[in-house]
Order: sequence, then structure tokens, then C-alpha cells
Amino acid sequence: MALSPNFLDELRARTPLPAVIGRRVRLARSGRQWKGCCPFHGEKTPSFYVYEDHFHCFGCGAHGDAIGFVMQSQGAGFMEAVEQLATEAGLDVPKPTPEAAAAERERQTLGGVLKAAESAYIRRLHLPEGRAALDYLRGRGLTDETIDRFGLGWSGEGRGTLMADLAREGIAQDQLVECGLMRQDPDTGRTFELFFNRVMFPIRDRRGRTISFGGRIMGDGQPKYVNGPETSLFSKRRNLYGLDMARDGIRKGATLVVVEGYMDVIALAQAGFAGAVAPLGTALTEDQMGELWHLSPMPILCFDGDAAGARAAARAAEMALPLLAPDRTLKLATLPPKEDPDSIVRRQGKAGFDAVLDAAVPLVDALFDLLRDAAGDSTPELRAAFRTRLEEAARRIPDKSLAAEYRGALLDRFFASRKRMSSQRGGNGPVRPLGRIAPRPSPALDITAQERARILTAILIRHPSLLHDVDHAYADLDLGGSLARVRNALRAWAADVDHLDSEGLMDHLSSAGLSADVEQVMAPVPVPLPECSAATAMLADAATGWWHIFGFLNVDRLREELTLAEAEAARNLTNETVRRQVALKEALLRVQRGEPDGVDLAAAE
Repeated sequence: MALSPNFLDELRARTPLPAVIGRRVRLARSGRQWKGCCPFHGEKTPSFYVYEDHFHCFGCGAHGDAIGFVMQSQGAGFMEAVEQLATEAGLDVPKPTPEAAAAERERQTLGGVLKAAESAYIRRLHLPEGRAALDYLRGRGLTDETIDRFGLGWSGEGRGTLMADLAREGIAQDQLVECGLMRQDPDTGRTFELFFNRVMFPIRDRRGRTISFGGRIMGDGQPKYVNGPETSLFSKRRNLYGLDMARDGIRKGATLVVVEGYMDVIALAQAGFAGAVAPLGTALTEDQMGELWHLSPMPILCFDGDAAGARAAARAAEMALPLLAPDRTLKLATLPPKEDPDSIVRRQGKAGFDAVLDAAVPLVDALFDLLRDAAGDSTPELRAAFRTRLEEAARRIPDKSLAAEYRGALLDRFFASRKRMSSQRGGNGPVRPLGRIAPRPSPALDITAQERARILTAILIRHPSLLHDVDHAYADLDLGGSLARVRNALRAWAADVDHLDSEGLMDHLSSAGLSADVEQVMAPVPVPLPECSAATAMLADAATGWWHIFGFLNVDRLREELTLAEAEAARNLTNETVRRQVALKEALLRVQRGEPDGVDLAAAE
């Protein structure tokens, strides 16, 4: 059975090759690739390399893609390998129907039509009638070599030009409609060409085959850019402009950068940035993000420095969160106002855009700024809503460990920015942090403070479900030795499990080799543990007791937590927000009244 190239391309795109090969070969990172000992011949020194879409052994010459690896390693036939990988990728193998065979023949025919159209557009660009379009491209700083490399062309000034050119090659009008080069008016039935009086940009798939076109109008007409419609060959949500050339560039070490338009991609490629791509007139989609991550674990998204660019960055960040994993993320770069990549490289050369890429920030930092700009943080109510949005954003990440890291990093900046705002009151007002600000470590704990930190840890060992409420305050404590080891293990465990229970935590700490450290934490000396740390204590009492003890370590932070909790309860009244508000309020009252927390080393002696 013959399978269509489109289906096989989709199967390869959805099949992570290192994961398939990693089932049989122990692989290790080697730059952008993976390497290991070849499974097809005995060797002790690794010479087997795995790339984005193929593998190659420099020892025995074995070479192929995911389908070929399954065939060679398992002795499977072609269809058997395809069916196995398709099942894993969630794809249905096309049925061998006459209709499917006819559709594939039609797609191949349409590819030939598009190639003929591309040749016609290129030919017209270099005729006298295309001189204005050619001068426009040269005026944008493009060399003739670049114009030829990207297959740029000219549609002709009026409609009917392309149809007349291709009719001489036996190409029918209905084929041009199928390719998206002509459109039929549903009311009148009249057929007309989609592109006229436009500079033409071929849109190619990842293998360099022309699948559609985009056109830029000459003059001031609207719309300035037009892309071909959806066809059996072309999908705007899945394809990226410049993808075929970017793949080659990235294999050679180029940075993958996403920009907004055709001319940005072309200008960057000419300036030496071989890894530039652009979406096709739409916001980035999940399918396009998948294509990007096939090429690089950390592409850079480059946005204009205006309001529209900020909205595009926010949409991209929100869309990416549920797709993040430890091995795939993003960086965001912002252009200076009224600049685009094309204008920067024309005026400042390669160094100008290098500076833009060097200033790109990790997604976690960009996300913080974007959410703060959207929510505001000038009042307790706004800050509470802002904090909620930060935590909600972290929860959208499916990998629990990564979600916990994002939550910690976002809240680090949240509390650090609060400190900066407080320090600026009475001066020039709040100062917006320009990058990620690490939390300032508190002064080294004295003996009494160390004992309080021990008791706080003991309460969490007995009542680990409190950790979600107190984690950020707990993480800011300056601990050392056994307390730091237990805290690190406790927080890592909480990020990976669904149910926070004391028995499960104790098993984890024991398996981590921390039994002796836990014994020190839970020991009744130098002072006995308070009742709120007992396993039989009510959760509400444990929460109040925890914050009461914490208040003696950092009463300002306790007040801050209460202010945020009150605002959150006013905005979102639930049992959980009320319980948190009550526990914090009672704890602060106890501290203000001077009620002892039971940590009295003098009495213990």
C-alpha cells in the first residue's frame, strides 16, 4: 500500500525520534543532538548520533528516520513499523481506498501546479513589467541572490495574467481554484485570480515543497498582505514561513527565532540569522509550537515593542503554558518601539539584532511582567488578584515539578517587588523590576529562631497539606543543615504527588536517607513540640500555630500575607480563602498581644 507523503510527514513530525530510539539505546546529550553506542554493531565508543528527524552511525553507516529505526531494530516491515508508530502518535493509518489514491494523485498534481505558478511569478519579476516590484525588493535591502533563494516573484498588474500563463502548460482553471490561486464568487459563480499587483512569496513546507503563496500589494492598497486559503496542501495553523531553510540553519547551530512577517524572515536570513521563521498571518498555534520544539528546546519569540506586540506576547505565553515540559520552553524578546527585525538589521546590521536576542528573557520572567501589566498591583486588592493569576498560571503547567518551579519563581518576584514598592513609598513611587529579582535571604537565624524553624518544619511533617498555603513563606527562611535538607525534600515531594499525607511524606523522607534528620526535627529538645504539631491537631489549629510561630520570625511578612488573604477572600469567597484569612488574622493577633509561642530556650534550660 502506498501512503501519502503528507501522512508520513505528519507521522514523523509527531514522533519524537530520541524517545523512540531511547527505548533501545542509552542516549546522552551532545550539543543539540543525542549520541550513544550503535545498536547495529558492537562498539564501546559512541558513534551513533540522533538528530531531530534522522539517525546516523559514523561507525557502520546505519541511517534512517523513526520508521527506518523500527524496521531495522525490530525486523519489522514498513507497514508494521508505520502502524506501530501511528498508534503511539494517535494517528489513523489511511485506508487503501480508491478515493484515497485519487486524492493523493490530486495532491501531487496540485504540487506541480504550484511549482509552475512559482516559475511564472519569478519570470514576470524579471520582465520589464516587474521592474517596479524588483526595485521595491532591492530597495528593501535584498540582494539578487536572496531574491532568487526565496523564490520571490511578481503576480502581474491585473487579473487573468497567471491563468493565461499556465493555460499554455495545460493547467486548467479548476486546478488553480484547488491550489488557492483562484477563487470562485459564490453568488455570481465568476472565477477570479486571488493575487494581482503583488510581490509574491512562495510558502514552503518543511521539505521545501511549495504549498501556497503570500502576496504584498504594491502601493497603499489594503490588505497589505494576503495569504493563500486553506487547501489540501496548505494549513495556516500548521505551517511556518521559512521553516525549510530554518531547519538547515538550526542543524548548523543557528538560533530559532520567531518573527512576524515574510520580510523579517528574509532580512534576517540575509544578515546571517539562518533560523528565522514566521506564522502566516495568525497568532502562533499549538501545532506551530510543536513544529518549533521539534527544532529547538527553547525558541525565541520576537515581538514588536508596542501594545499589539504585548498582546501577541501575552497570547503566546498563555498558549504555551499547558505545553511546557522540562525539555521545552521559550524565551521572549521585545523590539524597540517602531522597529522590526528588518529595520534593525538594515540600520544596525547583525550586531543590532544580536543585541535583541541577547536581551531575550525566559518565559517565567516575561509571564510575570505580562500578568502584572494586565492585573496591576497598586492596591492590596489588585495585588491579591495578581498573585492569584500567578498561581493559576503555574498550575496550568502539566509537569508538577516544573509547575512548582514556576510557582516559586513567580512568587519570588511577587514578594521582592512588594519590598521594592515599600522602600520607594514617599519617593518616586513603585519601581518596576527590569529582570528577575531573587528574594533577599533573611539574616542568619539565631538559636531561638532556629528552634522556631525546626518547629515549623515539624508541623509540616505532621500536616503536609498546609504546605500549599505556607510554602513561599517557608521557602524564604534561611535554613541550613538538617532543616534545609528536610525542607528541600519535603517541597520536592509535594510538587510530585497528588495527595499530601504525613505517612507518604515520612516514607519519602526515609527512602531519601533523611531518617536521622527527621529525628532531629521531631525531637522534644531543646523545647517540646507544641500541640499544633501533633498528628491529632486539627488542621485549622495547625495552620494558626504555624503562622503564629512564623510571626515571631517575620511579623511584616505575616501582615503582608494577611492583607493579601483578606483581599482574596473579598474577591473570591470560598471555604479555603476564609480558612486562610482566619488563620492569619488569629496568628497576627497572638503576636501583637505577645502571646508566647512556646519556644522559650531560657525556660527549657
